[in-house]
Amino acid sequence: MEVFELEAELWLYPGKGGWHFVTLPTEVARQIRFTAEPKKRGWGSEAVIARIGKTEWMTSIFPDKASGSFLLPVKAEVRRRENLATGETVRVNLILGGSTDGEAETLR
Repeated sequence: MEVFELEAELWLYPGKGGWHFVTLPTEVARQIRFTAEPKKRGWGSEAVIARIGKTEWMTSIFPDKASGSFLLPVKAEVRRRENLATGETVRVNLILGGSTDGEAETLR
């Protein structure tokens, strides 16, 4: 189990749907590519457990050609629970291949 900590800006995708993302810093993306086991998941995604504040959820990060990094989608429920707005810098913990520790409010 590998844990990554990062800070990045929450941004709104300009297209349809109102999706919000965090772009992982490129150094974190490099470490994830080095650490992650090669898998054949859709769109080159990596399964993670993400935590912002006290909210933890299972999701995937997706490679982004434009930034050379990964994108973490941030659900509306996470944004609501943590009172997050577009443009804010958020602290994120990502766990590759891990499980929840029971301390956070977990979304399923």
